[in-house]
Amino acid sequence: MSQDIIYSASWLLNPDASPLAGGALLVRNGVIAETGTLKTLRSRHSAAVIDYPGAAIIPGFINSHTHLELTHFPSWKNKYSAGYVPRRFTDWIMQLIKISRNLKADDYHPSIEEGIRMCLESGTTAIGEIATNPPNADIYYKSSLNGRLYFELIGRDTGLFQQKLAIATNAAVKDGATLPSGFSPHSTYTVSEDNFKLIKSVSNQYSLPLSIHLSESASESELMFDGSGDLASEFYPFVGWNQFLARPARCSSTELLNRNGILTPATLVVHCVHTSLADARILKETGAHIALCPRSNHILDVGSPPVRLFKKLGIPLSLGTDSLASNNSLSLWDEIRFTLNAFPDDLTEPDLFNMVTIRGAEALGITATSGSLDVGRRADFQVIGNCDSTQENVLKRVIRDGSVREVFTRGERYCGTD
Repeated sequence: MSQDIIYSASWLLNPDASPLAGGALLVRNGVIAETGTLKTLRSRHSAAVIDYPGAAIIPGFINSHTHLELTHFPSWKNKYSAGYVPRRFTDWIMQLIKISRNLKADDYHPSIEEGIRMCLESGTTAIGEIATNPPNADIYYKSSLNGRLYFELIGRDTGLFQQKLAIATNAAVKDGATLPSGFSPHSTYTVSEDNFKLIKSVSNQYSLPLSIHLSESASESELMFDGSGDLASEFYPFVGWNQFLARPARCSSTELLNRNGILTPATLVVHCVHTSLADARILKETGAHIALCPRSNHILDVGSPPVRLFKKLGIPLSLGTDSLASNNSLSLWDEIRFTLNAFPDDLTEPDLFNMVTIRGAEALGITATSGSLDVGRRADFQVIGNCDSTQENVLKRVIRDGSVREVFTRGERYCGTD
């Protein structure tokens, strides 16, 4: 029989709810069994109490777009690129491929494990992970992270692609998986229209959601519309795809995905930097979710997404760090604070708090287990220090100035940073 434990703090902060002074959680079997004030929970239960005065208890964050396989990319780049710094998005993509050609399967294991550690220590307890290597899925299953694994799909040749799709499908529907799965067709410039049709058919058959990089760069837009730009002149020859340049789509990436039925409420599109009003309206009409990755966009110098437009249309937004191939950390706290400064007139502290909690859970389809401190959810939460007892602007203080003291997954303490 498991022991009930009450965790309390000066504040309990939940998305879409007012701050609760003196709030507490009753945790039972790794699940939140009850919430309320410490006084109320004590009157109902004779459980042990762990109190954090001067702190706030908040949900574990949800990073809706990660590539933890690339956590060791900075060291790989130093080893294999001699400090080369890409000038353009296309240069960066080609550098990524060149470096990956030097790696062995075993190189990814410690990289993933390091990424998992970095996420958990910074308060992230669920991820939307792009998994390129299905055999590595067990590393995630053995961790205490929640979330969803999207098995990546890349290819223009339909014959070769069918083999990759079969491998990804077997991994996605594997018995015994402890995380839900999905597919990640990489992008419209790396997956052909015929192959999108195959993905749609299989994803429908097994009810597998999708995550796809969308309109990340101007180069993508140029290639899609008329087959021009440096993706066409440099990337396609580099990967041996010249024969696929004859028939440009003559539309935006969003339009291409929509006409192939890829955009649905179970689709998470990532980046959306070069998104027109017409594209945004399609995203709204189809119910797709957007994962913003502002620091990655900034570092790769591809532009900024039209956040004000997305908010005006009511498109659901979440937040991701992307990978350490295009970012400086896997901390969503860092991402939140950068985003607040990058979009000071468009996004508020409550917006960002929701984006990394309940909106992130909605984007990944994991609201039954994550995204809030509601009864029945996994007991995944953070204890945040640097909070005082003043009620005014408590969420703003936490988001702007809070520091992670402890992280819990399934009610078990993961780490402390004091």
